[in-house]
Formats: sequence, structure tokens, C-alpha cells
Amino acid sequence: MTGSRPLGAVTRGTTGHNRLRRSDRWLVHSARVRTALQSAADPLVVDLGYGALPVTTLELAMRLRQVRSDVRVLGLEIDPHRVDVARAAAGPGVDFALGGFELAGHRPVLVRAFNVLRQYPLDAVPDAWAAMRDGLAPGGLIVDGTCDELGRRCCWVLLDARAAVSLTLACDPFAIERPSDLAERLPKVLIHHNVPGQPIHALLTAADRAWASSAAHGVFGPRVRWRAMMEMLAAQGLPVTTPRRPLRDGVLTVPWSAVAPV
Repeated sequence: MTGSRPLGAVTRGTTGHNRLRRSDRWLVHSARVRTALQSAADPLVVDLGYGALPVTTLELAMRLRQVRSDVRVLGLEIDPHRVDVARAAAGPGVDFALGGFELAGHRPVLVRAFNVLRQYPLDAVPDAWAAMRDGLAPGGLIVDGTCDELGRRCCWVLLDARAAVSLTLACDPFAIERPSDLAERLPKVLIHHNVPGQPIHALLTAADRAWASSAAHGVFGPRVRWRAMMEMLAAQGLPVTTPRRPLRDGVLTVPWSAVAPV
């Protein structure tokens, strides 16, 4: 930690076991994230704003060890009491400290900031992104995301040191009626832009139409139906990344340029 005050404000701090499992699974299998971790001189990961309990930080460390066994995860919180509570759970490769968007002077290769900026005003996002980018190690990445209380509906933006890279929507396909149910969990940078004429609205509308057209696949389960929806979107020319293997999660990733507000 530098001598300066942590940058940011205390958030509600709600958390829970396995709440971020879908984003963790995505991180483990993302080629971009795996490359960043495996090539880093120091595999330091920051979990920013982990909340009242450190459970999701500990889970993140456990899952990222599948990518690199010597990964180090540092949980940062602005509330000193939360840091004191979390330190009781610290162990090999996992630590906790006081810090905010300035990353407490550390240079991580990956920053996860989940359910943090959702609680800030929209005009705070650019400065928060810039502060985190300034602290990244070379080749570093940031995940800015939001999810519901049980982690069944999640959305996140992947950023590098220069710009936003992609948007990912992820869900338990059994827990939605249509893809646009995820709109309420869009990251702060997008949630106010889900209106006609904006790219994110067009994407969700196209996904709902493809989901409806794929209804016949529902007899095989919602996961099969989600995959059929993805294949239909790709056939329509939308730049979705279709998974190469069956997934338990419904995941839809597009380049940031496909959803950036206009």
C-alpha cells in the first residue's frame, strides 16, 4: 500500500459461496486470461472489493491454480474491518490488504472487480477503469462485472491496458426465461444504454429472437437450446464466440466494438 488513501467508496459488501463461479470458470478457460497468467513474471491477481467475507477471493485462488499453481491472489477492500476479518482466512498464496482502484500500489496481471462499479454513478466508470489500468503489469487484464445474489445471472467486461476488449453474458440456462433477463445485471457502463438504438439493446433483442426460434431444442434441455441460439446468432453474422465444447453455463461473448454505446 502506498501512503495515499484508497481510491473509491465502501460498497454494500454482499457476497456468498460460489457466487462468482461462472466468471471463475470463464477465466480458467479464456485463452487471453490463461496466456496473461502463464506468461507473467509475477502471477499476482487482485480481487478488488471482495465484500464482507473473503469467500470468493479464496475460491478464485483455488480455481486459478488450475492455470498456474504459483498464482498469488490479493484481496483488496476499502473497509479496514473487512480486511481484518479476511486476514484470518489468509493462507499460502492468498492475502488481504487495504486498497481501492489504485490497487494499493501493486502491479497485478489480473484484476477482478465484481459487483463494485455497479454501486457507483455512471460518470465514475472512466476514472475507475483508468486508475486500474494504470496499475496493471505488462499484458495485464481487468474484469469488471456484475451478478445476482446467487450468481445465476452474470455479465462482465474484459479490459486490457488500452481499451475494453469484450462483453460476456453468462447464466444458468435453467434460471432464465429469455437471454434479455440478463439485462438487469449488465455492467454499469452498459446498463443505462439498454434502449432502442443502442448496440447492447440490439444484441439482446437478437438473442431473444434466436432463443425463441430455438424453442424446439428445449426438449433436450436449456443448455442445448442455448447452444442452438448461439449457432443461429453466428449464422446471422453476429460476432459471437461459440464454445468448442459443451458447457454447463450459458455463455455469450462478443467484442466490445459490437456493444459499445453510441
